[in-house]
Amino acid sequence: MEVIVSKVRAEKKISLRQLARISGVKRSHLSDIENNRTSPTLDELDALATALNVRIVDLFVEQ
Repeated sequence: MEVIVSKVRAEKKISLRQLARISGVKRSHLSDIENNRTSPTLDELDALATALNVRIVDLFVEQ
């Protein structure tokens, strides 16, 4: 499964900086998550989903 935070973020028209501020996830780490260089923790997924007003499952797509 692939994390698709950037796609959801773009659909919500939220900048990387805004999402980092709202979610509490550092911008550089968020960039790494969006570019699949690292995997988010469950706490980070929860924070991102809350900030984007979606369910955690909505941040994934099956490959």
